[in-house]
Amino acid sequence: MDGRTSTTTFDDAHRADLDWCHDAVQGVSRTFAITIDLLEAPMADAIGVGYLLCRVADTIEDAGHVPPDEQAELLRLYARVLDPDDPTDATDFSTDVEEWIPDDGGDDWDVVANAPRVVATFETRPASVRSAVRPPVRELVGGMATFVDEHSDAGGLRIGTVEELEEYCYYVAGTVGELVTNLVSRDADREQVARMRETAESFALLLQLVNVAKDVHADYHEENNVYLPASWLEAHGVPQDDLCDPEHAEAVAAVVERTAERAESYADDALAYLEAMPETKGNRLVAWVIPFLLAVGTLREVQDRPGDALRREGIKVDREEVHALMAAFSDGVEREAIADLRATVAETPFHRA
Repeated sequence: MDGRTSTTTFDDAHRADLDWCHDAVQGVSRTFAITIDLLEAPMADAIGVGYLLCRVADTIEDAGHVPPDEQAELLRLYARVLDPDDPTDATDFSTDVEEWIPDDGGDDWDVVANAPRVVATFETRPASVRSAVRPPVRELVGGMATFVDEHSDAGGLRIGTVEELEEYCYYVAGTVGELVTNLVSRDADREQVARMRETAESFALLLQLVNVAKDVHADYHEENNVYLPASWLEAHGVPQDDLCDPEHAEAVAAVVERTAERAESYADDALAYLEAMPETKGNRLVAWVIPFLLAVGTLREVQDRPGDALRREGIKVDREEVHALMAAFSDGVEREAIADLRATVAETPFHRA
């Protein structure tokens, strides 16, 4: 299955830019790369370029070496680039962000450095794609800037309550869910669209809260961000800035477990989202089912060993499980089978089931 095979005719420059975007997705997100590889054109192109637009902002928001005031200003500048009524050009953003790009920034910062290329590729998409993608991406960027501003005194994000955590998750992931829903529901019937719009945020919250639960060590040490709510930590006598101290390990593990339980509370609606999803314009249900099952599997691992979220290695499902899911369902998945697959993966690694 090759998401790059398209019936659309591009000149060589546009084709090269789109190919570059597909390659860039492979470098910045293992999970999203799975999705793009399982989609077909034109959906693979639209989702991939839309995701990279979001990734530019996400990399800046996560940059622990960039002062918060500079982060917020860069995000607002980028938001103006994405506003079709604003004359700000992507090269203006590129000029201002250049000094903050690390020499060894890797694939994420390579995408930021090539933001003009990503934006230019996006502008070659059909008008229907641009109108589906642009509003949620702009909302994501604006929400990130607001959160960075609100937490600038701490030098990184320090989430206070579970309500604030879920508001943050909406901006960084729920908006991506809206982007996906806008694109895949264009040919759906009224009932499918309504069901997807009711449950899209739950699908995104499930995936993002799983990330919060499993990546505590990396979020704190690499990005200076603490997403575990202060109110939950304080109930165990743990200051947010001390959450990685060994003396608090057991208490923080309990908060990690509670975060996982919160994530799991969205799994039923996330399942309903998938069950309502149409397969048109190159969309394939399996492209979203596998990330859903990987999230379920990660929750299984978090609940089994929550203390590992405080270790450098973090928590993730075994590569064998990923490969087993890919091998079993690369040709597709039956809609009626998703619930049973979820139950199986929640109990045991798929390759051992």
